[in-house]
Amino acid sequence: KAPPPTAEPIKASESETLRPSLEHPPGYYGNSATPHSLNVLTPKTQLAPITQLPRGVQRLTYDNAASMPLKAWILALALALLFADILAVLVLQAGGLRYVFQRRASSAVALAAAVLAASLVSLPQSVHAQDEPGVTAPAPAPAARAAAAALTPQDAIAVDSTSKVTFGYVLSGDAQTDKVAEQGLKGLITFLVAKTAVEPGEPMGVNIANDEIAFFPMLYWPVLANARPLPEPVIAKIDAYMKNGGMIVFDTRDAGTSFAPSGFNLQGERTTPLQRLIGTLDIPRLEPVPETHVLTKSFYLLRAFPGRYDNGQLWVEAEAPADSGRARQARRVDGVSSILVTSNDFASAWALDERNQPLYPVVPGGEPQREMAFRVGVNIVMYALTGNYKADQVHVPALLERLGN
Repeated sequence: KAPPPTAEPIKASESETLRPSLEHPPGYYGNSATPHSLNVLTPKTQLAPITQLPRGVQRLTYDNAASMPLKAWILALALALLFADILAVLVLQAGGLRYVFQRRASSAVALAAAVLAASLVSLPQSVHAQDEPGVTAPAPAPAARAAAAALTPQDAIAVDSTSKVTFGYVLSGDAQTDKVAEQGLKGLITFLVAKTAVEPGEPMGVNIANDEIAFFPMLYWPVLANARPLPEPVIAKIDAYMKNGGMIVFDTRDAGTSFAPSGFNLQGERTTPLQRLIGTLDIPRLEPVPETHVLTKSFYLLRAFPGRYDNGQLWVEAEAPADSGRARQARRVDGVSSILVTSNDFASAWALDERNQPLYPVVPGGEPQREMAFRVGVNIVMYALTGNYKADQVHVPALLERLGN
């Protein structure tokens, strides 16, 4: 840096012997091309400890005092604030403190009454053995009788399935297949709760021959390869369920190897497991989901309906031909197809473990395909619950905007 204003030049002859001072501070002197340095320390300088401080100099040492922990004081302050808040709430309440003092006496009386009642209840039954002749014990209260009465299995199913929206899966008789169906519906419900306002209850396994199925808006039915024809009473039961608004998703889980061309008839030759199972059921003509079907837009916008596999079709009730003179409904209730048929194995794609991790691989698309399978499940649920709501023309502008994005 530049020299201070008090700096004075030095003679060249004195440069070797001159000591630095206020008039001649240490630094470079002379021509900038050949400067001469005036240093504080020279080769003859000796470093020694300071034995005597100059006048006016103060000696300072490092502070070795231990730090003071404040944790206890902060916790005590927080506790004091908590009690202050409680007292403030009591004061702000109408007659809060007065209520507290008035309740002391009544609480003591209530406690004594509770202890007395408990002691009377705990007395042995032999106390009542010396009943007077002709005196009968009082009958139990109606509430006690109702609580003691056990629910029948059918009543229990009715209570559980109607307390929340509940989806059922038809028990196939094969333990592994039924386990996958349960895991799949549980995984789909987890996805529904995370992505939609629908919060269904736990899925329920249904014995199609014995259990009541009218409580379920949708049934998932995994079809076994060795499926046998259903008895006529069961067929009639299923037919009534479907004609009164229920929807069944039949999943053959064979990736489309057993399907005929579009509009195939399930009442034809019983050459496939599904045809053998419900061959006598009154089912209209089926077709792959059209591009304009409500299933393609009931929640997500979809163009395909994959599951664990993606090479199968999703079949719905076919619309009436344009020249038939009939309306756009076959056996639909509120515009909802009463039957869906797939071979893509939806449940395996939906199945999750306790940590919400997938249980079964999805081919060939991997995890993106699993995400699409969950979206298919959401659309099916929304279709079953809301009917043809999204077919209304009022939704067209919003759908076109989403397609544009």
